[in-house]
Amino acid sequence: MPIIVVGVNHHTAPVEIREKLAFSPDEINQALEALGNITSERVLLSTCNRTELYIAHQADDQLKAKLIQWLAESRQILPEELKSYLYIYYDDEAVKHILRVVSGLDSMVLGEPQILGQVKSSHSVALKNKTTGAVLNRLMQYSFTTAKKIRTQTAIGANPVSVAYAAVSLAKQIFANLNQQTALLVGAGETIELVGRHLQSNGIGRIIVANRSVENAQYLADEFSGEAIPLKEIANRLHEADIVISSTAAPIPVIGKGSVERALKKRKHQPMFMVDIAVPRDIEPEVSTLDDVYLYTVDDLQTVIEENKQSRQTAANQAEQMVTQEVSAYMDWLRAQGQLDLIREYRANSAELKDETLKKALKLLRNGKSPEDTLEFLAHTLTNKLSHTPTAAMNKAAHSGDTKLLEAARSLLNLKKNQ
Repeated sequence: MPIIVVGVNHHTAPVEIREKLAFSPDEINQALEALGNITSERVLLSTCNRTELYIAHQADDQLKAKLIQWLAESRQILPEELKSYLYIYYDDEAVKHILRVVSGLDSMVLGEPQILGQVKSSHSVALKNKTTGAVLNRLMQYSFTTAKKIRTQTAIGANPVSVAYAAVSLAKQIFANLNQQTALLVGAGETIELVGRHLQSNGIGRIIVANRSVENAQYLADEFSGEAIPLKEIANRLHEADIVISSTAAPIPVIGKGSVERALKKRKHQPMFMVDIAVPRDIEPEVSTLDDVYLYTVDDLQTVIEENKQSRQTAANQAEQMVTQEVSAYMDWLRAQGQLDLIREYRANSAELKDETLKKALKLLRNGKSPEDTLEFLAHTLTNKLSHTPTAAMNKAAHSGDTKLLEAARSLLNLKKNQ
């Protein structure tokens, strides 16, 4: 059964097009049902960076056109406009693409782990809607196993490659266990929000969000079950923070050396980890001279990120080789499934011969033949019938010099080699 991938992603389409092609969770359920008129097995993946259909279906010359037409109509976009952004992969290339996606090799941030969870979720939705079968279920599980192998056997996910992730990863180096720590996040923009998510996923004990707009701070704090405070309260609350990560648009520093000194005194000089992501800087540079303070700037993080990108690229090269091997293994399994009908047919033919011969043997018994003679007839006749076709084929191969068929027969029939 052919496998097909149809989709767009951040490589092929700008955000304006990806937005048009995105599916909400409710729309995915409806789409999977609607696609039942076109294909037998389907999974629909929709994230901010990609919308992809994973299809398994009997060979159909019109399938490509049907899928494009359906996608265009469902998203109210002209097929001609859609085609310029669309990619379509078949069989080996389709399997390779899916394995690369799930392993983070096709992501905007190389090796990012979120996509694995997103594909698992999409597969789960398809299972609930009963729109998958043996082929796609096997492929999905195979891709999850491959992703796990790649993350286990290479360093593709070992090092941070975003400012937010790098900041949290450095914090984990200072504090081995974050569930006892308090983080003060200064600002309420996209980077701080991402920092908060990384901290939360790493089990941070408590989050305080400080921002000029307390309303915006509260909105973000609610997302992390944290507390919101105005910027002017930072000096009074700084001593509570083990981790301080700041990213505002303020023209001058919002945290001074004096405030940090007073905070350290209240903390009895327990260490503080501080990251200043802002440009211009939010934390006075002189803070770095204080004992018990680990201060990093955005430039420090960029150095870490660039080194880690190179490390991930090396790991990605290893991962690509692993993907190639896994594609070959999966396609071997898929091709073997295509031969199951041959196995069923052989067994059915054998059963038919058995029934036919047994019927004759039972008739002999009813006509007075002795059990011994009947068993002799049954064994002799059944042996001749079962061996006739392969014997005739081997005889023909021997006369024509077809050694490949003879060797295959030797292996298939478990015959000893000539001495």
